[in-house]
Amino acid sequence: MLEIKNLNVRYGGIHAVRGIDMSVKEGSIVTLIGANGAGKSSTLRAVLSLVKKTGTVSFMGEDISRLPTREIVKRGISMVPEGRRVFADLTIFENLMLGAYIRKDEEGVKKDIEWVYSLFPRLKEREKQLAGTLSGGEQQMLAVGRALMSRPKLLMMDEPSLGLAPILVGEVFRIIRKIHEEGVTILLIEQNARMALKIADYAYVLETGAITLTGSGQELLRNERVTRAYLGGAT
Repeated sequence: MLEIKNLNVRYGGIHAVRGIDMSVKEGSIVTLIGANGAGKSSTLRAVLSLVKKTGTVSFMGEDISRLPTREIVKRGISMVPEGRRVFADLTIFENLMLGAYIRKDEEGVKKDIEWVYSLFPRLKEREKQLAGTLSGGEQQMLAVGRALMSRPKLLMMDEPSLGLAPILVGEVFRIIRKIHEEGVTILLIEQNARMALKIADYAYVLETGAITLTGSGQELLRNERVTRAYLGGAT
């Protein structure tokens, strides 16, 4: 579904992503793990043309490397950004409708609003509430729901559990599984490497802008180097 070849991202003199190759198969969950500053977010932002890049990004067989972000979203890629970035002065409903701004199918949009509300009943209860008044967990639900409103084939998620209470982290991963079961392919960046690897079909380890390890989620869960660096000791 997604093929990345020789991707490079630079910020001035900083070479944030260093010629990486990676792919995401349709119907899979792929996770990208690594320390802060490893280049994970820059990789996702490069896919959506939110940062300047060199290299090739292909989606569903089409080279999208030079397409503007709007056209890439139209083709079926959406992202839940790190830090949620909801529109604080708009209601839950208005935030969700902004997620559907590229769509013209009014009936489909109505159905997807109900789908998002079925995933997150709390959003339905508070649909007229301003997003800025929601808790961190509720804002994360809204950010995910907003991304789903473009009906993506590929959903990229950047640190969806960051800053959430442990009880909410489990809920986030339950929702990720449920979205995946609905047929959405997922590319996940997640600080909770153990939980990410448990649900991932395939995983990449990114260190200082380069991919240093790859394998199935289960293989990397058992890898001693990954255990020491990202899983806090013995598995």
